[in-house]
Amino acid sequence: MPLDRANVDTDFIIPKQFLKSIKRSGFGVNLFDEHRYLDKGEPGRDNSQRPLNPDFVMNQPRYKGASVLVARENFGCGSSREHAPWALDDYGFRVIIAPSYADIFFNNCFKNGILPIVLDSKIVDSIFAAVEAEEGYSLTVDLEQQKIELPSGEAIPFEVDSFRKYCLMNGLDDIGLTLQDADKIKNFEQRWRGASPWYFGVQG
Repeated sequence: MPLDRANVDTDFIIPKQFLKSIKRSGFGVNLFDEHRYLDKGEPGRDNSQRPLNPDFVMNQPRYKGASVLVARENFGCGSSREHAPWALDDYGFRVIIAPSYADIFFNNCFKNGILPIVLDSKIVDSIFAAVEAEEGYSLTVDLEQQKIELPSGEAIPFEVDSFRKYCLMNGLDDIGLTLQDADKIKNFEQRWRGASPWYFGVQG
């Protein structure tokens, strides 16, 4: 889905009134809320009854079910709300392609299972043109090989930090990474409790 707008901030992605929940789920229906619907959205409303904005790209049938978002410069700027990648992920976006991102949003994407790809603006321009010219346009993102495969057969390489790549490919967030060492943590706590019982309020 092409979102042809630079400097899309996190309030554009998920408006502030939806930040009350920290469940990580249920935000997809309010993604791009102020532009997606014609009325004002509020938490707890039945979104299925709200009037859609026919001029907003998300509401065009040709982009229904898109899992790759193509965006412009400085995507995800503004406040550092983690609800922004939560909303994108909950809607179904797995990859974002843009020339640049706000740093905090960029980092939050990796922590929430979204791959933000940075490409030269001219390459992004060409993807925009192709997506808009051909209904049903599809490309393949190969994280393991770090390349985007176009319908023409052309492959566009992209860079990604090796550690972040490992986490994405193994479905690991910060908690998942910690739990990989659960046994070591448990053993350390047991040794610490035995060596320093006074710290835990244990009477000798």
